[in-house]
Order: sequence, then C-alpha cells, then structure tokens
Amino acid sequence: MIKNIKLVLLDLDGVMFDTKKNMHISWMKVQKEFNIKKNFNSYFKFIGMPFTKILKKLSINNHLNEIHAVYQKESIRQSRKIKLYRGVRETLKNLNKRKITLGVVTSKDKFRTLKLIKKFKIDIKIIVTPSKKLRGKPFPDQLLKAIKIAKTNVSNAIYVGDMLVDYKAAKKSNINFVHTKYGYGKSYNFYKHTISQFKDLLKII
Repeated sequence: MIKNIKLVLLDLDGVMFDTKKNMHISWMKVQKEFNIKKNFNSYFKFIGMPFTKILKKLSINNHLNEIHAVYQKESIRQSRKIKLYRGVRETLKNLNKRKITLGVVTSKDKFRTLKLIKKFKIDIKIIVTPSKKLRGKPFPDQLLKAIKIAKTNVSNAIYVGDMLVDYKAAKKSNINFVHTKYGYGKSYNFYKHTISQFKDLLKII
C-alpha cells in the first residue's frame, strides 16, 4: 500500500473513461476532412500527449488548429460512444468520504474535459488541462500545477494513468504512479503499482 495519500490525480482516457470508439470516429472525420493518410493506429499510439503534439509526431504540421477544432467537434457529437469504466463512480465517492482530494490531469482539452465531468456527474475538485503556460506530458508541469493547487506535498500524491507518458510525468514530478492495466498502454515491469480494475485503487491507498 501507499500510505498518507491526500491527493489522487487521475488521467481520463483509459483510466476513468473508455473513449477509444469516440477517438476512432473523430480521427476518421479528421482524415476525411483534411485528406490525412495516417490511420487511427498511428494516431492512437501517441495517446496521452497533447493533440497538436501528436499531429507533429505524425508529421502533420499545417492547419493544426483547424484539425483540432474538427476533431473536438466530432468528439463532442459522438459523446454517446464514451463509457465510464465500472467502479469509477463508487470508488471516487469512497475516496471523497475519506477526505482525499481528487483531481484530473489530462491531455484532453478543457472544454471536452468539463463536458465529460458534467455529463457523468463526477465530483472532482481540481482540473488541469493543457495550456500555453504548461508543457504537456511527459513533462511534469501539469502534475506540479495540480499539486500546487491542492497545497500538498509530492509525497502525499499519486497519479493514476495508463500510458508511458503518464509514468514519465509522474516520475519527473517525484510522485507515486499507479498504472491501469485495463487502459490503452502497455504494461511494463518497472511499474511498481498496477490495478486491473478501477476499484482496485482502494487496495493501494
């Protein structure tokens, strides 16, 4: 177990929400609108990074804002394809009762993040999304911002994520990392803490 945890920071995709179908449909819309040849699997392997950074990884360097706008609009339109993982709501209620502060640190834009949290009626105190002032994962900026907002120490925080970039951001922030084996990323032997379902988080803290 990880002791003395006062702050639990959560990624969204592959941690709280199953968004893969939504992402697939949204990316196909982008491909069609902008005649992009990179398929969804090429896009998906970079999930966890900020959207425009993924585009650059795919050697897409033009019309970044327009592409993001189309992707965002389609993602919102296809929101019914997004599912909350089993046990998320109950686990978060349990943590709230224990007076543990909950936060979201995600590469998803602020608008869609707030839409999701509102739609599924999730009680989250801290929300940190990409901004011009914060470097995206794997840099630690967003996590450190959340810890600062929570007014706690890195030793009292954990970050729950599914991708390697999540782990790298947590490591650079000097906070404990919990990997969701059910998410979209690969499992590595160097992950010290892993969970097979969201409710298993209660066995760790």
